[in-house]
Amino acid sequence: MPNRLAATTSPYLLQHQDNPVDWYPWGEEAFAAARDRDQPILLSVGYSACHWCHVMAHESFEDPATAAVMNELFVNVKVDREERPDVDGIYMSAVQAMNGHGGWPMTVFITADGKPFFAGTYFPRESRPGMPSFLQVLEVVSEAWRERRNDVEAQSDRLVEAVSQRIQSGDDVITETQLQTAYQRLMASFDAEFGGFGGAPKFPQVPGLEFLLRIHREEWAPGAGPALRRTLDRMAAGGIYDHLAGGFARYATDQIWLVPHFEKMLYDNALLARLYLRAGQELDDDDYLRVARQTLDYMLSDLGLPDGGLASAEDADSEGVEGKFYVFGYQEFAEIVGPDAAAVAAVLGVSPEGNFEGANILHHARPIGEVAEEHGVASEWLGAAVSEAKLRLLEARNRRVRPGLDDKVITAWNGLAVRALAEAGAVLGEGRYLEAGRANARFVLARLRRPDGRLLRSYRDGEAHVPGFLDDYAAYAIGLLTLYQATGEEEWFAAGWELVTAMLDLFWEEGEFFSTAHDADELITRPQDLMDNPAPSGNSLAAEALLMAALLTGDPELFDRTESALRAGAHLADQYPAAIGHLLAVAHSWLAPPREVAVVGSHADELLAAFWDRYRPEAVIARSAGTEPSTVPLLEGRVPHHGDALAYVCHRFACAAPTADPDALRSQLE
Repeated sequence: MPNRLAATTSPYLLQHQDNPVDWYPWGEEAFAAARDRDQPILLSVGYSACHWCHVMAHESFEDPATAAVMNELFVNVKVDREERPDVDGIYMSAVQAMNGHGGWPMTVFITADGKPFFAGTYFPRESRPGMPSFLQVLEVVSEAWRERRNDVEAQSDRLVEAVSQRIQSGDDVITETQLQTAYQRLMASFDAEFGGFGGAPKFPQVPGLEFLLRIHREEWAPGAGPALRRTLDRMAAGGIYDHLAGGFARYATDQIWLVPHFEKMLYDNALLARLYLRAGQELDDDDYLRVARQTLDYMLSDLGLPDGGLASAEDADSEGVEGKFYVFGYQEFAEIVGPDAAAVAAVLGVSPEGNFEGANILHHARPIGEVAEEHGVASEWLGAAVSEAKLRLLEARNRRVRPGLDDKVITAWNGLAVRALAEAGAVLGEGRYLEAGRANARFVLARLRRPDGRLLRSYRDGEAHVPGFLDDYAAYAIGLLTLYQATGEEEWFAAGWELVTAMLDLFWEEGEFFSTAHDADELITRPQDLMDNPAPSGNSLAAEALLMAALLTGDPELFDRTESALRAGAHLADQYPAAIGHLLAVAHSWLAPPREVAVVGSHADELLAAFWDRYRPEAVIARSAGTEPSTVPLLEGRVPHHGDALAYVCHRFACAAPTADPDALRSQLE
């Protein structure tokens, strides 16, 4: 018989509905059972695309003998970390406090009042050197609960104190000196050979790369541009990138970006598509624009849902095997590609011995020109042969069993996607990306809001019920305000402005942002989201949303709140700059200083193109054809001269003389 999880909508929870474990979803029913039975709660947190979550499920949660022990000794609770980042964040802090590191699946034992007292991640079915078996953990924890309750309670008090500690705000906003020091510390961990930061496993760490992109023209950051270029080149050439359908896997298990952890997440792809788009402009690299297009196209084709929403993720596994969907045996590859297989294999790193468990992860192993010379063929011919081979390989791959799709719509991640789509539409002049952004905005504003306007976290199968968190409001506000700037359609400005004001009402308290609203369910502490992990933190997104809204409206209170959000990370900027890359990027725009551009009048295409032809993260643009009064404060009082289009460049609404010359506009924006 299915357990209680059968009544939920989360794909991750539904993966466990037929477990013999007597699972509860997070909620008062589980806590009441723990009180009534005087038993601890076994809290298991994961997500649907997590390979090791599947491993632990197969080894332990699907095993009747293990489930019987769990059911006898504990009240068992399953949580989808993507639906409940508040619960995940609090108890992940406990895991990190106990072990020095974290990860998923997350396994935490908590009291009936929510206090953690023992925490870990994956536990195997059979013990290994330095790692007890899951059954051993269950028995030891239960014995401690029964025989050493005082010790358990003391440990829980210590952990609650640890997870409740606040990072104090700085006295001032992040300074340019701090940005310089942060840059130097980031570069100290930069992998000069393969790009990225640190060793294996290697994550894209887009917030830090975004910071490098924004500072790459600064005299004090001479290595930012080369470091960014090396990283983007190596990621786009590696196996972490899908060379057939586009899109990036979540991370590489090695240092060289070859072997991915094969799940694909919406947030990674939205962030990376935008990063490659803007780096293509700034570093004058058309190949980066190609990667941006392919990644956006992957999002729309493989994660796109009816009516405009975007799904959360694709699984790492298919048919129960990690990566099976993506890899090719050498003989299979040769049969699909045909007579040109040897040369194409040299380009794509395919060999009889393989590079992943006897099979091959496709990657750009060698330059086409080098391989062409070796095989005595023209580079143009080989380039065309590789392109044709990719089409054939993709066609063959599409006949396989696809990885599972987590089709819930996460508001924050869709906000990141709308921003990427809107900017791509404006930069590349491709209306289909703008229309995809509009469709997503219509979907989210219709399906992920309560009748009272309250934004919700996630949607699936006609249901949306978890109240939105800070990152949902901030990311989607940014998406809407960017969509307005790309289209000039004021409905998106109005919707974004509404989310910004609601964000302040719900999450701002005593000079700082919290992750949960003031009326959210009470947890053991009210969490804050100050560190990127791996998407930008809620606080950094809120700072950027506030800055955008302040520039478009001139509201002095929003400038003050932006300063406060930047002060929240001032101490982290000194101690852990790699953890707040996106906030550092926003701080750089704040110090630039920020500017506002108002474009009025018809036939303004050349002026608009002048704004979008460079990456200008410190600037916003408002536009009006001048036919009707605008609701955007930045446009008030701005009128065209005899109908001709004019651009006003302003700082805190103090504007330079308007210009109709695109080159003059560019000069004013330098």
